Amino acid sequence: MDEIHLISDGDGLAVIGNPPDVERFLVSEGLSSKDLGLQRLNSVVSAGAAVTQAGSEIAINSGRWVELTSESAQLVKKYGLRENSRTGLSTGVVKGHKGQIKGFVEFIKGPRSVLTNPAILAGAATIMAQVAMQQTMDEITDYLASIDEKVDDVLRAQKDAVVARIIGVGFVVEEAMTIREARGRVDEVTWSKVQAAPATIAETQAYVLRQLDALAEKMERKTAISDLAKTTQEAESMVREWLAVLARCFQLQDAIAVLELDRVLDSSPEELDGHRLGLRAARQDRLEHISRSTEHLVARMNAAAGAANAKVLRHPTKSPAVVRSSNHVVAGIYDFHGRLGIESGHQSAQVRRWVDAAAEVREKALETGAKGVDAAKGLSHEALDRVSTVKGKLSSGIAERVRRRREDDEEG
Repeated sequence: MDEIHLISDGDGLAVIGNPPDVERFLVSEGLSSKDLGLQRLNSVVSAGAAVTQAGSEIAINSGRWVELTSESAQLVKKYGLRENSRTGLSTGVVKGHKGQIKGFVEFIKGPRSVLTNPAILAGAATIMAQVAMQQTMDEITDYLASIDEKVDDVLRAQKDAVVARIIGVGFVVEEAMTIREARGRVDEVTWSKVQAAPATIAETQAYVLRQLDALAEKMERKTAISDLAKTTQEAESMVREWLAVLARCFQLQDAIAVLELDRVLDSSPEELDGHRLGLRAARQDRLEHISRSTEHLVARMNAAAGAANAKVLRHPTKSPAVVRSSNHVVAGIYDFHGRLGIESGHQSAQVRRWVDAAAEVREKALETGAKGVDAAKGLSHEALDRVSTVKGKLSSGIAERVRRRREDDEEG
C-alpha cells in the first residue's frame, strides 16, 4: 500500500510521498506542480533517534507544491483534510495500491511520521510559505516586464529621497537571495546585511500609498469635465509609475520574509510555526492597506467616468477621453491586484458616444410627440396635421440645437 501525505496552508498544497506515487497522484488529479525542495529540511535534523528517523523519512520522499486555486482547493474538501487550529495547517493521508491511480481515495487515520513530527511539519510548512512568496515575486517580475517599466529608472526619476533609497535596498536584498541560492541557507552574516531593509521598504510603501490617496482626493474635488480630462490623463502615467514602485516594495518584502524564515529555520527551528504565522498576518495586513488605497482610487476613476458619460452631449470630445483614461487606470490597478493575489473585480465603463446620446434625445422627443398624437385621436384631421407639423419641427429643432452645441464645443 502506498501513501500520499497532503498539507495545505491556505495558499498551497504540498503533496509528499515516494516520487512515483506523487507523480501518479498529481496526474490523476490533473494538477501542475513544482518541486517543494524538502531536502533542505535534512540540514536542520539534529541528533536524536526520533528526529533522525523523521529526517530519513523526508529524505526518501518527494515533495511537490501545488498553488491553491479554486480547482486544487477542491482536493482539501475531497479528501477531508483536518485543520490544526494551532498551526493553521490542514493535513491528511490518502492511500492506494501501487500502479492504481484511482486507488488514492481513502482517507487514512493514524500516526504518520511526516505529519505528526512537529519539527518536520513546521519545516515543510515554512518551505511551502517560501515557495508561495517566491511565486508572487516571479509574478511581480513578469508584471513589471509587461508594463515595460524599469523600476530603477522610475525610482531615479523621483525627487523624494524616501523613494530613491529603495534602489540600494534592492541591491542588498538581491545579493542576499543570490547567496541563499548558492549556499542553501541564510547564515548570520548574510542576515545582518538585510536586517535594516524592512524599515526603508515600509517607509517607501507608505509614501506611495499616500501619493495614491492624494490623487484620489484630487479626483474627488474635480467636477468640470475639462479638469477631469486633464487629471485623468495625468493619472495614467502617474499611477502606472507608482504601481511599479509599490510592486517592487512588495516583492522586496516577500524576499525579506523568505530570508527571515530561512534564518529562523537555521537558528531557532522550534520557533518556526509562530514566526511563519506572524509573517503571514503581517503580509495580509500589507495587502489590505494596498487594497484600500487602490480601491479608493478605482472608485474615484469610475465616478469620473460616470460623470463624463452623463455630460457627453455637451463635451463630445473630452468626455470619451475621461472614460478611456479612467478605464486604463482601473485596468492597470486590477492587473496589479492579480499579480499580488488581491481579489477584485473589473468592469470597464463604456464610452458613451455622442451620436448615441443625440439619438436617445431624438427618440425621446419623437416618443413624446407620438403620445401627443395618440391623445388627440378625437381631433379633426386638420388638428392632427398640425400636431404632426409640430412634432416634426420639435424633432428638427432639437437636432439643430444638438448640432450647434457640438460645433460650439469643438470650437472651444
